[in-house]
Amino acid sequence: MTTPMDLYGTTCPPPASEQQSVGKLSFTLQDGALRHITYDGVELIRGIALLVRDQDWGTLAPRITEVSRDTSSGLGLTLRMLYQSHGATLEVSLTIAADEAGLRVSATGQADAPFETNRAGFTILHPASVAGCPVEIGHSCGKTETSVFPILIDPWQPFMDIVSLTHERAGFRVRCALAGDTFEMEDQRQWGDASFKTYNRPLALPWPYTLDPGERLEQSVHLTWARCPTPRADTAPRRTEGARFPDTALVLTAEDALRLAQSPEDIAAVAPQRLLCHIDAARGDTAKQIENFAALQTALPDLIYDAELICLFARTVARELSARKQAMDAVGFIPDSVLVCPSVDRQSTPPGSEWPHCPPLADIHAKAARVFEGTLRGAGMVSFFPELNRKRPPLEHVSFVSHGLCPIVHAADDLSVMETLEAVPDITRTARAIIGDRDYRIGPATIAMRQNPYGNRTIPNPDHDRICMTDDDPRHRAAFGAAYTLGLATALAQADVSVWTPAALYGPRGLSGPIATVIAALAKCAGQTVHRARITGGLATLDVGTTRFQANLTATENSGLAPYAWRNSQLDAPAETDVYSL
Repeated sequence: MTTPMDLYGTTCPPPASEQQSVGKLSFTLQDGALRHITYDGVELIRGIALLVRDQDWGTLAPRITEVSRDTSSGLGLTLRMLYQSHGATLEVSLTIAADEAGLRVSATGQADAPFETNRAGFTILHPASVAGCPVEIGHSCGKTETSVFPILIDPWQPFMDIVSLTHERAGFRVRCALAGDTFEMEDQRQWGDASFKTYNRPLALPWPYTLDPGERLEQSVHLTWARCPTPRADTAPRRTEGARFPDTALVLTAEDALRLAQSPEDIAAVAPQRLLCHIDAARGDTAKQIENFAALQTALPDLIYDAELICLFARTVARELSARKQAMDAVGFIPDSVLVCPSVDRQSTPPGSEWPHCPPLADIHAKAARVFEGTLRGAGMVSFFPELNRKRPPLEHVSFVSHGLCPIVHAADDLSVMETLEAVPDITRTARAIIGDRDYRIGPATIAMRQNPYGNRTIPNPDHDRICMTDDDPRHRAAFGAAYTLGLATALAQADVSVWTPAALYGPRGLSGPIATVIAALAKCAGQTVHRARITGGLATLDVGTTRFQANLTATENSGLAPYAWRNSQLDAPAETDVYSL
């Protein structure tokens, strides 16, 4: 019998959810948030939630202490929700009123003590499928702006000073009116979320800020809709002809390298093509780190070694890079490639914030070209795509560009994690527009974070729960993690990525549990032609070479697969190449 531990790696239950409907309008209510708001089967809005963030941008889960219902006229719900942080409590009364004509969500709240937060208020998610659709933006001055939702991912905020958004898609004209604060939008697809997010309190204002006792929080969202003719937006990811499945890499620290050198059998079952060697000047003694990787290269000489070189640049750029190269030469460490990334660029610089001091990237990579002449050189970010999108590398001196992925930046429930796969083709298409014909690599892409670009730390997870921005997500080591990894491989397959890094070797993001088997099977496909990559109905199908992979990305049986199960089989003949779809 399959247990929650088998599926999720934890006994913590998924958040409870309840389907609500009135007439043709329906939505799911989960932890006080409205999700997948549909009318007559068409998704109007992906979500409406009263979100509260702590000073590290962690999402505070509300404790719902009371729910009352009124169905005398449509659907009426009132929830009493408590958000707690550092000894202070923000109490919120959330009211939901819905009928065939519209949906209104209102909130009033007050803290019992000074309550420090980066954001407290409504967040509205438009589904990623609105990309390319027309939209009218109402502003606080009374003017209306006509635009379209961006197709390529906007690095900053596509729309500002929002009091209403009216979009047209799938036969409906949908209006979302906002009150109670200043709202703006960010393109959440760049973090992997399958949505455009409208949120309160401009990022240009200081954060964290304090809600004082007696200060009232009052906001509302009013959703209305009407049928209308709408053209189909052309947002399908462009197929890369002749795409081949990438080399598989595993990421290692210097300590991991020493352990593997002493136990080389640890990697035999997975047999990746490459190892991503994390050399971090911020951790000190880079010479010793490089020495460990040299010992590993001696023990396992047949693997390809890629150096991920994190530099402080406290001295001149040339001196620091030369010191790293001399340390490599001294111990005989010969990486196939070197990616240089300034340490300060591991932290995100949000809109309105001052960029930290850093030598110009053009200078860094020009000097790296001289120091590491004859070695493949890379640029990009060792964090995630938003950092790359906001600080784009010069391409003159580099052969490849890389960034990582993480699906639990903004939401960590099971459905949201799998929904991030919808946004991966948007990320890869935007990245391709940035990097042109340079090789494209995906750095560490695990459910959990190895480092948090958006706060001072990753979030501890001692209870093995589903939480945002943690460095240890138990689902990585369970059936869920294996299914997600195969789904990610499917989502990436049409982008002609040359290297992907789906796991570490050791530690909480390492090769423990079912994920090792699926990565081993995928690693055998390196260099083979991708014939089909499709995610539809919660089923990922990847045809590469003569092998078909399928994964159930849902918690229910699907196409003969148990929840989060996967399978592979031999193809009699490869299918014709098919566009990625979801």
